[in-house]
Amino acid sequence: MKTVYVLNGPNLNALGKREPGIYGGKTLSAIEDDCRKAGDELGLAIEFRQSNHEGDLVDWIQEAGDKAAGIVINAGAYTHTSIAIHDAIRAVSPLPVVEVHLSNIHAREQFRHVSMIAPVAVGMICGFGPLGYTLALKALADRL
Repeated sequence: MKTVYVLNGPNLNALGKREPGIYGGKTLSAIEDDCRKAGDELGLAIEFRQSNHEGDLVDWIQEAGDKAAGIVINAGAYTHTSIAIHDAIRAVSPLPVVEVHLSNIHAREQFRHVSMIAPVAVGMICGFGPLGYTLALKALADRL
């Protein structure tokens, strides 16, 4: 069974209570359950993690480079600012990475329109709420 790391960045631990009008009412724990169910259906083992710290995400990306078949990442606000995450993903290439966002980042504030991850990802899914994680896993499984 191939392992996929599902990595989540800052403030995603507050899902369910943080701006539900933008991010919905589902908790990160419920999204993890969805990912594990999808993983079972797709024949993927899911390693699901969240951190508010950029360095943790970089460490996990590097770890995935040695242990995983792919990564699904919602880097939260680090999407728009982190060259370190960009470089970590680039360093584990050709490991496929799918970027996911709950909201449509292109329909929000201008500063959210730029992704540091997109240039090193195989694709991006945004705007479909928690379903985006399942879609990302399906897309990644198809690519694997």
